[in-house]
Amino acid sequence: MIKKWQQLKALLAAKNSGNLGDFAILKSDLLGAKVAPEVADKLRSVEGYYPPIDLEKLSQYPQGSFGREYAEHMQINHLQPLNISPELDDVAKRNVFGLRYVVTHDIFHVLLGFDTSYAGEIGVLAFAAAQNYSNALKISLWLAKLLYSLLAPQQVKAIFANLQKGRELGNKAEFLLGYRFEDHWQEPIKNVREHLGLRPNLS
Repeated sequence: MIKKWQQLKALLAAKNSGNLGDFAILKSDLLGAKVAPEVADKLRSVEGYYPPIDLEKLSQYPQGSFGREYAEHMQINHLQPLNISPELDDVAKRNVFGLRYVVTHDIFHVLLGFDTSYAGEIGVLAFAAAQNYSNALKISLWLAKLLYSLLAPQQVKAIFANLQKGRELGNKAEFLLGYRFEDHWQEPIKNVREHLGLRPNLS
């Protein structure tokens, strides 16, 4: 109980500070999403790996590069990378799944070709569920399918289309959550997608 209270205090402090990266990783740590042992094994290569993302620097990379595409996506949608403070290094090392899922969410949007609408969000969630990251994501997908259709009835057709596309991509692609995306910003995004076995939804 004491530990949960300390986690909640840290979570509220991060929210008040405006640091969305810290807030997201602390929230994930508090909720404690469980992952299967085989998933944990695949994440060993990214334990303690959370290099800061500098959108200004990435926006100067060549057109068509992975980093430039990511920076443009973030700027167009008025988003900021979920960078993690060094002070949370122990949390990041303890909760590798939560860390990578938080940090890579917008990266997935870019690589998969899904926008940030409800339909786009469910495409990314369907992909993650198909990759078997955790049972919690499968439950979240089931809830999102119901909730998003109610919140955005005009997107119902796109929601179910992206649900299928996300699943198909997730079943065919490599295990994305353990990939060090941040080491490949300067590469052409086409090459990154091909390496990961992705045929993104770019229609």
